[in-house]
Amino acid sequence: MKRVLTVILFILSYHILFAQTAKDTIYSSFVLDQRRASFNEHLQKRVLDQNMTQQLDSNTEASFRESCGAIAQFIVQSPSIKIGFAQLFDKYQQLNYSTKRVFLEAVYASYPKEYEKEMGTLLLIETVPKLFAMQAVYLYRMHPQKSTLDFINVYFDQHFSNSGNNQLLIELKKYLNNREVNLQQKTPKLKDLFEHQKSIGTKIIYSFQRWNRDYPGIAIIQNADGSFQRDSNGHILMIEQLARAGSNLPYFLTNGNTPQGIFSITGTEVSHSLFIGPTPNFQMLMPYEADSAFWHTSYDNSKDSLSNYNNLLPPSWRNYAPITESYYAGKIGRSEILSHGTTIEPSFFKGKHFYPISPTQGCLCAKEIWDPTTGRLIESEQFKLLNGFLSTPGTKGFLMVINVDNQQKAVSKKEIETLLKK
Repeated sequence: MKRVLTVILFILSYHILFAQTAKDTIYSSFVLDQRRASFNEHLQKRVLDQNMTQQLDSNTEASFRESCGAIAQFIVQSPSIKIGFAQLFDKYQQLNYSTKRVFLEAVYASYPKEYEKEMGTLLLIETVPKLFAMQAVYLYRMHPQKSTLDFINVYFDQHFSNSGNNQLLIELKKYLNNREVNLQQKTPKLKDLFEHQKSIGTKIIYSFQRWNRDYPGIAIIQNADGSFQRDSNGHILMIEQLARAGSNLPYFLTNGNTPQGIFSITGTEVSHSLFIGPTPNFQMLMPYEADSAFWHTSYDNSKDSLSNYNNLLPPSWRNYAPITESYYAGKIGRSEILSHGTTIEPSFFKGKHFYPISPTQGCLCAKEIWDPTTGRLIESEQFKLLNGFLSTPGTKGFLMVINVDNQQKAVSKKEIETLLKK
């Protein structure tokens, strides 16, 4: 027994030592003043101005596509962008599928109200399910009412007579028909979730968010023994975390907001992406993304995957449809959703409710502030989350994203404290 305790203490001290010493060595040249200035100049002059004002043809289409990706990530508007959008709408039918998709994403992200007529015109003739869905949710966001649904449904039925075989179209229908009800619906009791975790016996990160993902949320950690991870002052560790994509598209679309529901944490890794940065991230999976690797607990082969997914939830949550978003997003084909930090310059998002945290392409992003003169971290919520998770044995577990309500403000630490006390 003494030897076992010694091993356990060694593992615990190893994780704590790793977390404490690694922060001092995390470095990114991408955050240095000179690199940021160079990147900003390239983004503005070439990607957003030069690319979007050139003549659109088969030789320049790739550069328009590159620009649309940047527009969606940084949520920018400019006269040059509108010139480019006018060409893209005019020649839409001649574009490659990948260009159409990222173009619609950019319009949805940066101009939520300006292109109702153009989107409506495209929807009348669109026969590609994902593109139709992007046009439909654009129109519905502008006018979330029955007349909009009736208009969309006419062309939905015309273009997709076999929609029952397409999971993306099924999710589109669910989203359009249930969105307003879900905004008002109360979540089941969180207490049931916390108590059910004891039967799973696996570490879980809960990321509490708003329905309106413009507002950041709060993440907490429940250890494998059912206790909650605490900071050095004995308070429950709470981490600011954003679940908003740059596009702000719904959960079931490529590069859309982080789906609600259960994700499997399979370990940690350092990204090669300049935007994500070198702070270790959590590698995560959704059901269907990697089959057996999702399940850390026993899998009942006599039941289907949805039943096994529901077994990770207490009975009171199993009929709460929003908690299955990650399940169906995985079934549709979404992938590579991580929990990570960011090296993107915060000034891009000044004035946004989520400033200074960066939106992503569908991942969970924790706030990170960097020193532009040394390339070192000043503040890292991602590192705090990593440190807390690794301070107990194991690098695997689950993460649950839960929209607590539709209040138009950031989730506060005081609010989560109150929920936990209840």
